[in-house]
Amino acid sequence: MGWNAGEKAALNAITLRKIRLPNAKMSCAFVKFNTPQPQREETTMSDYAAPLKDISFLLRDVIGLDQITKLPGCEEVTDDLVTPILEEAAKLATNVLAPINRSGDTEGAKWSAGNVTTPAGFREAYKQYSEGGWSALAGPTDFGGQGLPHSVSIPVSEIIGSANMAFKLCPLLTNGAVEALAQHGSQYVKETFLPKMVSGQWTGTMNLTEPQAGSDLALVRSKAIPQSDGTYKISGTKIFITYGEHDFTDNIIHLVLARIEGAPEGVKGISLFVVPKNMVNKDGTLGARNDVKCVSIEHKLGIHASPTCVMMYGEDSVTTGGATGYVVGEPNRGLEYMFVMMNAARLGVGLEGVSIAERSYQHALVWARERVQGRPTTPVPAYLGDKPKSVPIIFHPDVKRMLLTMRAYTEATRALIYWTASCLDIAEKSNDAHEKQTHQALVDLMIPIVKGWSTEVGIDVASLGIQVHGGMGFVEETGAAQYYRDARISTIYEGTTGIQAIDLVGRKVGREGGATAFALIKEMENVLPLLDSANDVNLKAFGRALTAGLKEFKRATEWTALTFPANQGAVNAGAVHYLKLAGTVCGGWMMARAALVAAKQLACNDGDADFLKAKIMTTRFYGDHILTLATGFADALVTGAESVLQMEEAYF
Repeated sequence: MGWNAGEKAALNAITLRKIRLPNAKMSCAFVKFNTPQPQREETTMSDYAAPLKDISFLLRDVIGLDQITKLPGCEEVTDDLVTPILEEAAKLATNVLAPINRSGDTEGAKWSAGNVTTPAGFREAYKQYSEGGWSALAGPTDFGGQGLPHSVSIPVSEIIGSANMAFKLCPLLTNGAVEALAQHGSQYVKETFLPKMVSGQWTGTMNLTEPQAGSDLALVRSKAIPQSDGTYKISGTKIFITYGEHDFTDNIIHLVLARIEGAPEGVKGISLFVVPKNMVNKDGTLGARNDVKCVSIEHKLGIHASPTCVMMYGEDSVTTGGATGYVVGEPNRGLEYMFVMMNAARLGVGLEGVSIAERSYQHALVWARERVQGRPTTPVPAYLGDKPKSVPIIFHPDVKRMLLTMRAYTEATRALIYWTASCLDIAEKSNDAHEKQTHQALVDLMIPIVKGWSTEVGIDVASLGIQVHGGMGFVEETGAAQYYRDARISTIYEGTTGIQAIDLVGRKVGREGGATAFALIKEMENVLPLLDSANDVNLKAFGRALTAGLKEFKRATEWTALTFPANQGAVNAGAVHYLKLAGTVCGGWMMARAALVAAKQLACNDGDADFLKAKIMTTRFYGDHILTLATGFADALVTGAESVLQMEEAYF
């Protein structure tokens, strides 16, 4: 069926709304205008609705937006400011980005003679995104950004990603590049590139991987030859470059890892360079085309609308000597600087797990309410009639279990990432040195957890979404399969789950004797008496499950801290189990905090009773069905190393 008259009217409406952001730094216009809309499929399809109620509940009542407001520069970041920002983000997502998600997947990005064309509607959507001020939301104020905290930008990013994951990847990488250059770029680099990157007029990329050097950056071969004018000539090939070429903007700013002639071997000899697609004249206008070219794009399982490029630097090096680049910071410290961008990207990629999980859950829920199959085995509402022959599948216990699993994982990962974002805000903005140090340690611990666990969860939820659809989920026309295909890359890029896990058990736990992890466990244990004394059987039951989960997390952390110094291989063999254990228990802690607030508000008749009851019941389900996995994860870590290490390569 096509769009009905009411839908067409809504899509064709042109609205303009102004929001005054902090300190009146700029007035952002959020515009909704005509964007080419795809024809709806003949089967049931769901529209995306941003989960504003849950997002606002978390920010205001669980994470504590008032704590962010106390930070220097965040005094105006109150509910009165954040609410309209989220509402406008939801409008952009629902009316502009979500409608082109399916068509973008079907059409895909196209490459021709070095140029990349994005699917219909994407270029117009990006124009609206950047002109609406969304690119500048968290950008540094010195270069035209709003400087809003991560506690605000992360929920906005979740909404954008749920609506259209392939679209969101472009601003994700740009924001990371902005952060890296703002911290380490020279004054010339900052003044030349940052204002237009912050505004969204130009975009940014991250160029690490090479054909022979996947995650092992010590093998990077791209070369940088110093020039008399202080620039460098860059030559080499980079692969898997998200939005390395596109038609959104007239310039793309590449951050490239390369090795200066004579530099030390290994990662200690890697430098970071800014390499623009087009050179920039002294007056800020675009000059000659730089010697950088997209020579192909990958054919992928998912995120088809997002071009993943093979980039060649110095293709015409005989004539040009290579692509012109500007070194970032000091030579041979490139990997250190790039980690600023990588950590920002890892938090953003972890959020993609939440975004995909939410969208897949909404899609499956619509299907479960509408798909009529099978006789009921439990009592059903009266409106279905007396002894109905068939009922919507949402009334079948196993389908409810799947939907609750999807919902519980989504809420837990969302809460955990939002809390991590608040810790990052405190680490960056607090005037208290001890508070900054403590929260930075928590961020360092949590980054691999939220990146690895949330993306693994996103895949599991998207897979369950297909299962809820049954055979129709395996049919592309229902749309359920796209979320699984799009989610699958999230556990791979910016470091696979295994790499995140090894970082976690090594740098974040093993090398510091588990100090930060033990401190976090102690903090989480403070919630247990509140659950035990709650006047709610569901909270008491969850308290018992969380107590057991924390015990396993502590046992696993003790074993890791004790074993790592003498036997890193044994710890690495079960590192992913430790990561999933940490995510599962930390997610349970956040669910507990949310459920306690919900119970308090429910007792005071403060809020939507159905929403609050659902929050408590979802938490109970998390304890019964998900926290129970903690023991298995801990056992596999502590006792499972030998079966891995003793297996010889020849036996495979």
